[in-house]
Amino acid sequence: MATWLLACNQEMFELDRYRQDGHSLRSWSVGRHLKELAAGDQFVMWVTGPRGGLVGRGRITGVPTQQPSAPDEYWQQDPGTRWYAPLVMDEWLAQPIPRQRFKEDPRFGERSPLGTLFASNPHRVTEEQWSAFEEAFTDGQVMDTTPAWHLLPGQTIKRKELHDRYGGSRQGGMSKCAKSNNVLLFSDPKTGHQHGYFDKWAEDGTFHYTGDGQTGPQTFDSLGNASTRDHVKLGLALRLFEGSRGIVRYVGEFAVDPEQPYSWGEAPETGGGPLRPVIQFHLAPVGRSTQPASVPVGCGYREADESVAPSPAQLSPSDSDLVGRNLKAHRKLQNDLAKAAAARGLDVFSPGVADPDFDLGWRLTTDELTVCEVKSLTPANETRQLRAGIGQLLDYHDRLRDRAASVRAVLWVEREPSDSRWVALCERVGITLAWPGCEDDVLA
Repeated sequence: MATWLLACNQEMFELDRYRQDGHSLRSWSVGRHLKELAAGDQFVMWVTGPRGGLVGRGRITGVPTQQPSAPDEYWQQDPGTRWYAPLVMDEWLAQPIPRQRFKEDPRFGERSPLGTLFASNPHRVTEEQWSAFEEAFTDGQVMDTTPAWHLLPGQTIKRKELHDRYGGSRQGGMSKCAKSNNVLLFSDPKTGHQHGYFDKWAEDGTFHYTGDGQTGPQTFDSLGNASTRDHVKLGLALRLFEGSRGIVRYVGEFAVDPEQPYSWGEAPETGGGPLRPVIQFHLAPVGRSTQPASVPVGCGYREADESVAPSPAQLSPSDSDLVGRNLKAHRKLQNDLAKAAAARGLDVFSPGVADPDFDLGWRLTTDELTVCEVKSLTPANETRQLRAGIGQLLDYHDRLRDRAASVRAVLWVEREPSDSRWVALCERVGITLAWPGCEDDVLA
C-alpha cells in the first residue's frame, strides 16, 4: 500500500466552494504514477496558496481511468479530457494546517512532496512523512458534515424524510442533492408511463432509466441529466428508488455503464403527446442490489400496447417487416395470456423496478409465484428465441428464489416449436414450455 499527497490549486478548481455547495469528492485528477495508484492506497489532500495547507485525507478506491471532463462553475478553465482516480474522503479538517508546521519538521527535509506541488498529482509521501501527517490530524479539529448513507436495498422510507436527510428536490424523478454526494433517481411504473418514462431492465443486465424532461426533446442542459451522466467525475453516487411519492423503496446504488452510458430513444410527451427524443441512461448495479426476501415481487399488470411500432433504431431495410411483426406478436401473446390468467382468478402482475425484467407473472398465494417470458417465433428466429428465453428464465429464477417459497418458470411461445427436443430440454432445467392452446396446463 502506497501513500500520496493530492494537491489542489484553488485558482484552477474552487474546492472550498464545491464543498460548501454540498458536493463530496469521489475522484481526483491525476497526471503521473498512473500504473502505481491502486485501491487501498492512502492520501492526504493539500490546498496550495498562502491560506492553504493540509485539509483532509482519504483512500484510493480503484485504478485511474481517462474521462472527458465537462467544465462547470467550479473550474476556472475547461479541464478537458483527464485521468481520474476514484477515491473516498475519510476526514476533513475544520481549518487547514499550514505549511509552516511541516517546513520545520526534519522528516520533510529531503524528498519533500511540499517542494514539488507545482508538478502533476499525485506526489509521493514517505512512511516518515505520512506519520507526520497523521500526527497533524490527531492535533487538528476534524469535521464531517456529509451524512453517511444508511439505507440497504429493499428498505423503505418516506420521500420527505429522505430529502430532509440527504437534500434534493422532493418533486420529479431525478434529484441532485445539495446536502450529500448523491443523485436520487425515482422510477415509478404505475405513473411513469403517462409522462413518457418507460424504465426497464435490459438483457445485458443494465437498467435503462429515462432522463429528465416531460415535453420536447430531452437534453443535457437539465441538471439531473448532466449530473447523472457525469456522476463519476462529480463524485456523486446514483441511488435508485422504486416509487415517486409517499413511501419509496431503495433498490440500490448504480453507475452509468462506462462503455455505453446512455442511448437515445423515443417516447410520447406527458399526456400522450407527440413522440420526442429521450435519453435512456444505462445503469449498472454497484455491489449488492439483490432485494431481500421481505420485498414482494411484482406490481399490478401493465397491459402491453399492441399498437406501438418499433423505433427506427430497431429497424434495418432487410428486417423491418420482421421486427414489426415480432413486436406486435409478442405483445398480443403477452396480453392474451394475462387475460386468460386473470379469468382463472390468478393475481397477474408485471415486474417492479426491483425485479428482473420478466414479461408477466401470476400467483395463487403470496409464497407461490410463476414468472413468464414470452417469445414470438418464426422459422428464421426459432432457435435464437428459444435459447434467449431459456437463459432469461434461468436468470430470473435464480434472482427470485430467495423472495418466494416456490418460483415456477414458464416460456410461452407463439406456436409449438418445429423441433420437439425443446420441450424435453426445458423440462430438464425446470422450465415449462407452452403455447396457445395449453392455457389449462400452465395456469392450473
